[in-house]
Amino acid sequence: MSLLCFCALIVVVSLLSMEEKPVSVELSCGAGPVHVVLEPDHPLLLECHLGASEPPLNVTWLRDGAVLSESQTIRPLPNRSLLISPSSTDGHAPAGVEGGYSCLSTSSTGALTSRALTLHLASLSRFLQDPEPQVVPVGGTARFECYVDGLPTPSVTWEKDQAPLPSPTEPLEPSRYISLPNGVLQILGVTKEDKGLYRCVAFNSARKRFSQEASLTVSPGITQRPPIATDVVVLATNLVIPDTRSHHAGVYVCRANKPKTRDFVSSPAELRVLAPPVIFQPPEAVSLSRGNTARFVCNSSGDPPPALRWLKNGEPVQSNARVKTQNPGVLLINQLRLDDAGYYQCIAANSLGTACATAKLSVIVREGLPSPPRHVSAIPHSSTSALLNWDPPEHNSDQIIGFSVHYQCTAGSDNMEYQFAVNNDTTELHVKELLPHTAYTFYVVAYSPMGASRPSQPVTVETLEDVPSASPQLSLLSTSPTDIRAMWLPLSSQLSRGAITRYRIDYRALEQVDHIYSVEVGGNETQVTLRDLKPNQTYQLRIVAGTRAGFSQSSEWASHHTPNLTQVLFAPTELKVRAKMHSLHVTWQPPPNHTQITGYKLSWRELDGEELPNEEKPMINERIQQIKLRKRVKHHEVTGLAPDQLYEVKVWAFNKQTEGYPAVWKGRTEKLTRDSLPPLPPISIRARANSSTSIWLRWEKPHFSNVRIINYTIRCSPAGLRNASLISYYTSSSQEIFLESLKPFTSYEIAVQSKGVDMSGPFSSTVEESTLPDRPSSPPLDMQLSVLDSYSVLVSWRPPLEPNGVILTYWILYTGNMSHPDHLWINLTHDGSVTSAEAQGLMSGTRYYFKMGACTEVGVGPYSPVKDVYTPPKKYGVYLDIHAVTGIIVGVCLGLLCILLCMCVSFRNGKTRYAPV
Repeated sequence: MSLLCFCALIVVVSLLSMEEKPVSVELSCGAGPVHVVLEPDHPLLLECHLGASEPPLNVTWLRDGAVLSESQTIRPLPNRSLLISPSSTDGHAPAGVEGGYSCLSTSSTGALTSRALTLHLASLSRFLQDPEPQVVPVGGTARFECYVDGLPTPSVTWEKDQAPLPSPTEPLEPSRYISLPNGVLQILGVTKEDKGLYRCVAFNSARKRFSQEASLTVSPGITQRPPIATDVVVLATNLVIPDTRSHHAGVYVCRANKPKTRDFVSSPAELRVLAPPVIFQPPEAVSLSRGNTARFVCNSSGDPPPALRWLKNGEPVQSNARVKTQNPGVLLINQLRLDDAGYYQCIAANSLGTACATAKLSVIVREGLPSPPRHVSAIPHSSTSALLNWDPPEHNSDQIIGFSVHYQCTAGSDNMEYQFAVNNDTTELHVKELLPHTAYTFYVVAYSPMGASRPSQPVTVETLEDVPSASPQLSLLSTSPTDIRAMWLPLSSQLSRGAITRYRIDYRALEQVDHIYSVEVGGNETQVTLRDLKPNQTYQLRIVAGTRAGFSQSSEWASHHTPNLTQVLFAPTELKVRAKMHSLHVTWQPPPNHTQITGYKLSWRELDGEELPNEEKPMINERIQQIKLRKRVKHHEVTGLAPDQLYEVKVWAFNKQTEGYPAVWKGRTEKLTRDSLPPLPPISIRARANSSTSIWLRWEKPHFSNVRIINYTIRCSPAGLRNASLISYYTSSSQEIFLESLKPFTSYEIAVQSKGVDMSGPFSSTVEESTLPDRPSSPPLDMQLSVLDSYSVLVSWRPPLEPNGVILTYWILYTGNMSHPDHLWINLTHDGSVTSAEAQGLMSGTRYYFKMGACTEVGVGPYSPVKDVYTPPKKYGVYLDIHAVTGIIVGVCLGLLCILLCMCVSFRNGKTRYAPV
């Protein structure tokens, strides 16, 4: 029979006496409230109803995961509910009553746990923000604001001169007093009668508080509208959504227009409607025979997306070879056993609450099933195969229709279980395609038409060794001109295919390739130094690894040139690294010729142990992080590392001519233990630019933190920065921080780290946010003035060093009178993509003064220093101005036209005089 998960919340909001019915909240596996407030003189009754198909044998109440003990305030009732009563003396409960409450119901089938309900005491803080005095002209808008925090959410009203605000005189007249839910009071169309003292009144079931009074002074005059700008605030218009729903989510834009113009500004705001988890596809109860596979499916929705986890009988499900979770919402249980029966719960949780669904798993054992196979044995056949034998079951062996063989790796992270089906007349199986030198665990199950038997007793066998499938990768360096240090990493178990017993290093001089020398070291060694070599000589080296089965193939030859005796920076000495779980503390001493160096470089990278052994990797790639350090620095802390991970650290000296040889360390960070688990990083990190020099950063606590978080460390640096000395760190005890003193119009990478009592967790993934643009903080550079002629000047420049945004235009101001104010200077505006322009129409023989500024979308920045230029006087003997040339052309044209007219008239008169009569 399936479980019915339900929840009912009954909240009685009335003034009840202690003898009357308390406020009742029902805890179940379904959706419901996650927070409840214990109000004075109002007892709270928690009822545990988990919808099990059979009555519970026992109900246990928990607070913050620990079993509750009875007290005067907290009393379990005979009907298995829990009564929490405020103190009878003052009506308030003690502070220790707060916490997360849940119940655990146990029956003969299994156990069920409810969702957690967080109990808070009613409270009302002092005013965190009091209203401030206002001076407003007649007809303007006054705005007062207050802020107070409390549980339940306090109601906020306003008073004028310690009396309620006046109401409109006419019934249909809209009120000029607008009180917003966030504690803002707006007074529209201010009149002289509005003058007075205003205060904010906040109250809830805990108490009532009054803010400080703030005066409103009404000044004479007409309200002046401020110019349209990016910081304009439209006070007379508000958008309020009293009851938000998911369909309200989206981007809202407020647009302000300047009257009688086309000028406007707009400001967008995104509304995200968060939603608690809802399980829209709960798991279904199933009854299956032993040996079958159970599959539970649980799908949920919510914003933020909820995290899913599975419980069995109130305890977290432990994944193993048989029990696996797929795509968090699917739970698979293979080869069902009797102890798999019980209640399975799917828990979906996000920051707004939890949802729960329950399914019952029944495992059926029929009569007449065969007993498990007997005498199972396995022997290694080769490095990749094993031979498995068994005997038929002792009981009901005549009804067997087949066997299934199951095996998996005994140790390691690969817990995948494999299986083969064989006929009923087969009692052995040659299992192939195994890994060399690997332990496997086998068991056999018999099947009849009635169902499956119990699994046989498991047996473990280890495959034989093989020669390594690859050779290690060599790293070569010289600590002196006459030696070469060869280093390598141990091969992984997949590549070694057995216990490495020895390594052989072959080397030869490039000038004598036929003379090969060899050195052998033990299988535990990871480096060897070849000495007494020739300086300034090229050598080739290769390595092979060997097990008891033999040697692997040799690696490719790797070349290395020993340094010159006179031109070398030796490696730093005494390189020491102290490994922690998430950091490496690196120290070193200067090389012998330290007077020749100007600084150090330090790099580190994560090694996965499975890199191709025959590829020579470059010094720096996308996985290597590198920093520069000053000459006097001899230590550095590498942070943000993963626990139990292999790392390589290199430190080397450099100067202006060359880089020295590195000192190299390879090792692992400390393992993660149950007693030293670091806090998880914060989630839902959100960054929003507040101004050109500040960013608001907010985040949420991790959902399943295993330690108490004391505070948070915030790492902030310009995007793409590689200089470690410019990274800034901040500390916050709350879940937000206001980052100030940033550079305008700059993209920043920000990450947050949780800090426990004595340890720090890893940093979260980075978020990127850019500060807003601002006016340029420096003028255009190198303004040059070049005279083209008596009437024009060429102005050229370079962009400002600190533009603080995209340069839209350049303003070129010039005048013939240095004492004029800026608004009387002539302003030439040019596009921000050009770096030169002509000033035309000037007067000859005049001294002009020029200055210029760059302009972003916010405004114009500072002007450059004033420079002057003198336009030469015009030369009449050589040059004619445009007006003289025009006059001459017009005069000549008029003269020619008059001559043409005279000729036409004379010709016509001549023809008339000599005409025949």
